Amino acid sequence: MKIVSKIVMIVLLIWTMVMLIWGVSGFFEYFTGIKPFINLQNSAYPKGVQFVHWLLITLTGGTFVFGYFLKWKWTPYIMVMLFSNLAVLCTIQTFDFMSEQWSFKAYSTELVLYVLLSAFLLFSSLSKSHFKHRI
Repeated sequence: MKIVSKIVMIVLLIWTMVMLIWGVSGFFEYFTGIKPFINLQNSAYPKGVQFVHWLLITLTGGTFVFGYFLKWKWTPYIMVMLFSNLAVLCTIQTFDFMSEQWSFKAYSTELVLYVLLSAFLLFSSLSKSHFKHRI
């Protein structure tokens, strides 16, 4: 089980690094109109929703990456809060602006992922020892 926890932690670290780069790139395109590598803006979302989207992606990526390397004890709790905010945003994006039917499957998958990662960060012994938090 220890090896699985380590793999989950490494995958989460890589995923959040990608989120941080994706969020910063999305903000760059949002503010300048210059596409960094591909078109990141979703024309179905109003400007305010798009801004919150990039804000939450950037905060989530940055919080975990920096929290992981600094071994910040509040990282798991802040991540649960950010995951819950991402879940609310995902709900709004899916049900208010959904353009394709596959979005329901992606939506469900994303919510399950947020719940599982939150449980991992709060309850796994690896997370507790790395971040030195207790629940």
